[in-house]
Amino acid sequence: MSADIQLAPSPDYLADVPRTGGTSAAAILRFGSLLVFAVILAAFALTAPYFLSVGNIGNVLGQSAISGILAIGLTVVLIAGGSNVVTGGIDLSIAANMGLSAAVYATLIQLGFSDPAAAGAALLTGLSIGAVNAAAVVLAGIVPLLATLAVMNIAAGLELVLTQNTVVPASTDFLTAISSSDSFGIPFLAYILLGFAALAGAIIQYTPAGLRLYAVGVFPDAARAAGLPVKRLLAGAFIASGLCGGVAGILSVSYLSGSTTGSGEALLPVVVIALLGSVFSRRLVPTIPGTLISALFVGFLTNGFQLLNLPSTLVSGVQGLLILIVVSATTLLRKREA
Repeated sequence: MSADIQLAPSPDYLADVPRTGGTSAAAILRFGSLLVFAVILAAFALTAPYFLSVGNIGNVLGQSAISGILAIGLTVVLIAGGSNVVTGGIDLSIAANMGLSAAVYATLIQLGFSDPAAAGAALLTGLSIGAVNAAAVVLAGIVPLLATLAVMNIAAGLELVLTQNTVVPASTDFLTAISSSDSFGIPFLAYILLGFAALAGAIIQYTPAGLRLYAVGVFPDAARAAGLPVKRLLAGAFIASGLCGGVAGILSVSYLSGSTTGSGEALLPVVVIALLGSVFSRRLVPTIPGTLISALFVGFLTNGFQLLNLPSTLVSGVQGLLILIVVSATTLLRKREA
């Protein structure tokens, strides 16, 4: 086995290191989070009408597909860039990426283009935004937080120009098929999310490329010393995130029967999902399975608030609180281990 593969850690990259105190604290945080998840679901099941109905569960799974795929893209960037969201991995443009990709798809459908052509253009749009992020961070050396913030505004501006700040409707047999449900009431969007997560998880956790991403994010200096193409791997992470934005744009058009304004509002839930996902891993590092669990948690949390007719501002407040708690807890634990 080559040196670069030996260097690359799995998501549980320090599982065998004898740091009992840090490991115990991480386990408490992880199982405590799962316990809170279960308690919240139980509370909603007892108080929110129809919370456990098949139709409602299917609705949550379908709604979680778009934010879940966006969060998977952000998770890849977090893995490759490291846990410091200021100097490391962050992609603030991913929600605007989805909005622009959806606008491109819906506009081309309105102009009479076929679904394959419109879908290809949407995916190319997402990849292009990812490539711009990669160039700004890797080639220009701009801090990811600032680079992706600038690209976010560019993408949002292009969406406004393309759509004239209006909803562009789109309806085709392909879009209808994606947004429909099976005989059990489970939307096909849910199956797309599960399949996408399984594919992304397999690539990240069981291929040399995925393992190298962890090496670059956790041990960047050692990765350079081992000869890993650090810049190419980081650029690839941003491009992969851009692709996720394009995929989510297509699903968004299917779910909403067209493009939609205000896609930037989806950014906060996506960041919550991606950061919260690390809590569900063994060593508090971002993983695709953890992001999937987090996406379902946030989806059911939002749905429960809606069924109880609680204001949307409260949902945003809870999501912000989750970010604060997760970032604070993981930062303190990592400092303790260090």
